[in-house]
Amino acid sequence: MKVIHYTDVAARDLPVAGPGVSGRVVIGKADDDVNFCMRVIELQPGSQIPPHSHPWEHQQFYHAGTGYIVRNGEKIDLKPGSVAYVAPDEEHHVVNTGSDPMVLVCLIPKGVNEL
Repeated sequence: MKVIHYTDVAARDLPVAGPGVSGRVVIGKADDDVNFCMRVIELQPGSQIPPHSHPWEHQQFYHAGTGYIVRNGEKIDLKPGSVAYVAPDEEHHVVNTGSDPMVLVCLIPKGVNEL
């Protein structure tokens, strides 16, 4: 069993996502997880994860901050407690429009590049 606070894991800048975006792998292959990887991603105010897609699904839980996700050209508002499912190959991007960091938990399948 592993029980930690997510900030116990050092944040890494995610240059492929753009400035102001960092991530932490809080549970993953280093923990012998057999099915998933759990990442906590932070977007600073005004930052975004640019439009992209990938061949795997992922699930997101928005813990803090406000903004929106774009799916199929539609902006969908996000706030604490919002959840999103992103299907394989679905283009999407996330924008923090608030004055506080946006914090989201993102689950991806085992075997995918963790960060």
